Amino acid sequence: MSIIKGLEWTFNTEAERYEKMRPGYVSELYEDIFKYIPINESSNVIEIGIGGGQATLPILKTGCKLTAVEYGENLAQLCREKFKEFPKFSTVTTKFEDFVCDNNLYDLIYSASAFHWVPEEIGYKKVYEMLKSGGVFARFANHPYKDKGREEIHEALQKIYSVYMPDGVAPNEYSKDNAKKRADIAQKYGFVDISYKLYHRTRSFGAKEYISLLGTYSDHIAIEQNTRKKFFSEIEEAIDTLGGQITIYDTIDLQLARKP
Repeated sequence: MSIIKGLEWTFNTEAERYEKMRPGYVSELYEDIFKYIPINESSNVIEIGIGGGQATLPILKTGCKLTAVEYGENLAQLCREKFKEFPKFSTVTTKFEDFVCDNNLYDLIYSASAFHWVPEEIGYKKVYEMLKSGGVFARFANHPYKDKGREEIHEALQKIYSVYMPDGVAPNEYSKDNAKKRADIAQKYGFVDISYKLYHRTRSFGAKEYISLLGTYSDHIAIEQNTRKKFFSEIEEAIDTLGGQITIYDTIDLQLARKP
């Protein structure tokens, strides 16, 4: 996947909202990671792009040493406070591309809905070098999709988006083929035992809550403040007019790959 340029800063401006509104991940995903590589008190782990810590607690609960590499200082500080009861947790505030460490050091490196910000040829190569032989890279991401049960809400919101974000294209639902293509990228960089899996869930929001969620999306944050306020107001009004609730259909993909 190509890097998305220029909006990495946006999440840090909404750190508390991001931590509150962005979803975690299903328990089955962590079970599958731990089946693939057992993690315990002796394990050394890196998380790339911790954000609000949505994917951190299940890993910390194994007792491992976990270092989070996070570009946003506000997010990093939020997570230092959030996980302060874990003495083996620490953060480094830098881009993963600029993170300096020894090679062949880590048992698990993982990234949750963040690795697409790292250029592919830098990210996979760096992860490979940092892992021990037998170490694992786990990349997973959440892919939200429209309210499939109520097409009238989708159509109403698309009309609003056509005014405020006319270049935006509503994504197709994330597929098994999408997941396989993304997982297979690891093979180019020397990884073996590559596998992938999809998980599904729904999330429902009231109008105001949904607006708060939109306020954590990088391309929405980047819109000029007054324009964004009007944009969000129209979305909120549309949802309220159509029953006051919207349901998002999530697909989560997990990629697992091992260093020989």
